[in-house]
Amino acid sequence: MPNRARARRAAAALVLAALLASCDRGPEGSDGSRPRPSSTPRAVPSRDVSSPPPPAVSPPPTLGPPGPGCEGGWRTPPEGDPLRAFPLRVIRRTTGVEGPLVVVDLRYFVGPESPPSDKGYLLEVERWYVKLWARRDPAFRGRFLVERRRFGAGLVAVAPYDTEGFRSPDWVGFQFDPGARPERYPALPGAWRGVPYDFVRGGAGLGIPGLPEQVRGCLEGT
Repeated sequence: MPNRARARRAAAALVLAALLASCDRGPEGSDGSRPRPSSTPRAVPSRDVSSPPPPAVSPPPTLGPPGPGCEGGWRTPPEGDPLRAFPLRVIRRTTGVEGPLVVVDLRYFVGPESPPSDKGYLLEVERWYVKLWARRDPAFRGRFLVERRRFGAGLVAVAPYDTEGFRSPDWVGFQFDPGARPERYPALPGAWRGVPYDFVRGGAGLGIPGLPEQVRGCLEGT
């Protein structure tokens, strides 16, 4: 993969695919209007989102061993662990959501850049999968992917709350567009700036998948 494509992928991650934001707030300096979507989330059943989502039948697992598709395994950082607090701060900063966040599931895992690179600073990318809803506004609910590299961190993709795993076209990223205006999308929380694309398969001119095969399996069972 040419270095230019890899650089664009990293840049898109930091710009946060245009970053989910409230209409009057543009974190990380993103701003902007967009062309027609290149990706839309999978249709999900219509539900009443004015009330909190029903609780899970049983608590989610908190540890996943290394294996095919999740070479380093994954774990759920406990309350009080900085690795648990970090992705929530990124989500708050990016979306502008206020009040308590109810975390339904959270996984932390480490793996290479997508596509893998021999550059030292891209050999290990920290990633978090977070499923949550906002207690003050139960309509704000979703599944989020947060990434942290040596040179920065950001929220890179979002999926509807009622979806599962890492499937196309559920996961949507947003390529930065300086002329974009924040817009809302069915089943996604908040408003997004930028050009939407299929994060699972790649798109918006990037042509590379959002997660490398070494960590895609870390979202199995979510």
